[in-house]
Amino acid sequence: MFSLDVLFFMSEIAHAATDRRMSRFFWIGLVLLCVGTGPLLIVILAAQLGLTRDPNPNPVGFGILALFTFWPSVLLIVVGIVRTLRKRRASQAR
Repeated sequence: MFSLDVLFFMSEIAHAATDRRMSRFFWIGLVLLCVGTGPLLIVILAAQLGLTRDPNPNPVGFGILALFTFWPSVLLIVVGIVRTLRKRRASQAR
């Protein structure tokens, strides 16, 4: 049978885990950054390693994708970090 101390300890662990979570904006921005710049970085890396026929490829489509997703993803990551820090400070002030 569980004692009250064990239940209290488990609730404290659960509360600490939720305090450490990052904002959803952060995770959306991180995914957007990976999806938007990942293909371009993969093409550049493949060209550097000699895995493509053309040693100097011109991935225009991937470059445009990176152009339109990089700054919005950076903005979402910054907003997510700020929201997370504010939430943590507010919970510590209680």
